[in-house]
Amino acid sequence: MDVVLLSRLQFAFTIMFHYIFPPLTIGLGIILAYLETRNYLSKDKSFAVACQFWTRIFILNFAIGVASGIVMEFQFGTNWATYSRFVGDVFGSALAAEGIFAFFLESGFLAIVAFGRERVKRGFYLFSVYMVALGSTFSAIWIIVANSWQQTPAGHHIVEIMREQTLTDGTTSLAPWVVDGVVQRRAEIVNFWDLVFNPTTVQRLSHTLLGAAAVGAFFVLSVSAYYLLKNRHQLFAKQSFNGALVLAFIASLGLGINGHTQAQNTYRYQPEKLAAFEAHFDTGRGDLNLIGWPDGEAEKIHFDLSIPGGLSFMMFDDFTFSKKVVGLDRFKKEDRPPIIIPYLSWRAMVGFGGLMIVLTGLGLYYNYRKTIQNKRWLLWSFVFAIGFVMVANQAGWIAAEVGRQPWTVHPPIVWTDDGTDLVTGPDGFYNYDETLGLRTSNSVSAAVSVEEAKTSLALFTLLYLALAAVWIMVLDRKIRTGPTPLKEHDETDTHGIRHAAMDRQHARLDKEETEGGSI
Repeated sequence: MDVVLLSRLQFAFTIMFHYIFPPLTIGLGIILAYLETRNYLSKDKSFAVACQFWTRIFILNFAIGVASGIVMEFQFGTNWATYSRFVGDVFGSALAAEGIFAFFLESGFLAIVAFGRERVKRGFYLFSVYMVALGSTFSAIWIIVANSWQQTPAGHHIVEIMREQTLTDGTTSLAPWVVDGVVQRRAEIVNFWDLVFNPTTVQRLSHTLLGAAAVGAFFVLSVSAYYLLKNRHQLFAKQSFNGALVLAFIASLGLGINGHTQAQNTYRYQPEKLAAFEAHFDTGRGDLNLIGWPDGEAEKIHFDLSIPGGLSFMMFDDFTFSKKVVGLDRFKKEDRPPIIIPYLSWRAMVGFGGLMIVLTGLGLYYNYRKTIQNKRWLLWSFVFAIGFVMVANQAGWIAAEVGRQPWTVHPPIVWTDDGTDLVTGPDGFYNYDETLGLRTSNSVSAAVSVEEAKTSLALFTLLYLALAAVWIMVLDRKIRTGPTPLKEHDETDTHGIRHAAMDRQHARLDKEETEGGSI
């Protein structure tokens, strides 16, 4: 193994583990807002009890997510120094915006949601819940902006990195920084809003948020269905289940609709990625493969079962099922993504996504008829469905990121005037302008050795397995304990944060006075 592969494996492992938690917090944030709104409008304490239980789960996921996320940012500097220099100006802006607009908002109001129900007014508590949900969503926005820029860069220009050099006469001047004969370059922002709204941001953000909503909703469905099957906490389980079921159906259906338009968007800006998803080797009518095993060397699909023209229909809404779809034959071997991983992960995402729509549709039907508790097979399906949803969520990211290879920053694609084919060279292949992108093989840190990369991968694996064990243990304990009653307090009490602070101040002064009198 070389440093590039080891660094990629390490980053993939750490980010896949981390990505368990942000979708959960985003989805649970929506559930918290729903339950607390019902509590506020109805003054039914059972909704507050439900909100209190899911808040504890939210806090656990938030804590593990923060702990696991810090490692990724350090990896940019340790394993991906060249990449960090290239994207630093762009990522610095996006990650700073995440810290200012998302992390501080979410973590600040989370303290009130966790500890302030008896200390603040009901209206302000509801507002705090909404701010926590909004903060977790803001975090996704800025991360998606940064990631989408890698896929479809915009709002920047490429400049050479300048360094001081000493001339023979002892004076200094600026000159391009050259490493191993290669001039080092970086992307500088020239239009922040073009960066934010690059060609894939909106599509990718909507898909990611819908996926997060599905993960959070199916997680609540899983726990609630378990309680219903075990005849425990019935009122809590029904209230949580009903709201989560509606959200899960909307998110699942939305993912299907949004996924279709995102596939078309991917074809427009990264046609080689879409071709890898479908193992579409030859430019021409696009058949939609249902079953098969792609062979990149032979450039064919073994055991192929396809819908003739199905891919042409999907890409262009073409009812003639005959329009030309650009294939991998337009790209040089070294410029093509790997085939197997995007091909399989794409199908896992789509397959489990379809299963999500079916399950939630059946759930809504039987819930409307008030017979869902008699459908134990369906409730057990919901208990385990969270695993499939998480796999689908991870598979979508795997397909998107592996399909972007061999680039960390993808150069732009140029189409012919009629938009039916790529502008190719005399050899028939598309030639990327590599000055506008960055290959993965050129993105790693030159100072990192194979031994160091192996050591850090092993250590991070052990650390994250320990974090996973802690998360599962604490989560299991909270689910087994279940919801607990609210603390008794006077609902007519008008005290808020200011009065709570005054109470603490008076208690401190009384303690100092008592201690001073005893001396």
